[in-house]
Amino acid sequence: MSTQNQPVGFNEAMSNGDPVIVVEQLAKTFLLHNLNGSVVPVFTGVNLAVHPGECVVLSGASGVGKSTMLRAIYGNYIPSSGSVQVRHDDGLVDITHAPPHLVLDVRRRSMGYVSQFLRVIPRIPTLDLVMEPLLENGVDPAEARERAEAMLADLNLPRTLWSLPPATFSGGEQQRVNIARVMVRDYPVLLLDEPTASLDAANRQTVIKLMNRARAAGTAMIGIFHDEAVRDGVATRLFDVTQFKMAA
Repeated sequence: MSTQNQPVGFNEAMSNGDPVIVVEQLAKTFLLHNLNGSVVPVFTGVNLAVHPGECVVLSGASGVGKSTMLRAIYGNYIPSSGSVQVRHDDGLVDITHAPPHLVLDVRRRSMGYVSQFLRVIPRIPTLDLVMEPLLENGVDPAEARERAEAMLADLNLPRTLWSLPPATFSGGEQQRVNIARVMVRDYPVLLLDEPTASLDAANRQTVIKLMNRARAAGTAMIGIFHDEAVRDGVATRLFDVTQFKMAA
């Protein structure tokens, strides 16, 4: 993993073994205003620390709150209580209480997120979309182009598609663009929500290799993988969300 544009505190965390993600007493319920204020409990009391080079896979049956937990860690959902701290620059940032501009900076430089769906501005060519995270972090345009092209080639996306917007691509092609946009950067933290769900067997193996390459270089990962072969290929440990499920 290149150290260019990594937060200042990342290498220190790797050398001293400090966690780069710390979740403490995290809880989440949903309040449904359109259903007379009904409360939907999800999970409570989650404690989790993830160190550089780990890939923690969230496990448990559908509906126990795996995706909700991942979104709470990323800051898309505000938890009911608890905290999520992510290493950024020379310290830990509490995502649950940080101002929006700081959360965005953590996402830009320290924490990548691969969802199941590609959400980008329409009509922008695929190569430009993959270069964008590098350019935003000060990478030279020529280097950004070279790295983006290499990542798209690694993910077996035909070169004929690179100059086209991905809106008309197949589901598997869009997912590979989604993966490329995140994994082209050397994020200290990666969150992955079913990144291989739309991929064939050959491309799943490619993504497994990319994830393991990043993990070997020190990236800390939390992921959801319903595909058993993918899970077994990347997990360093499982984290069963079922034990934190709140009673309805």
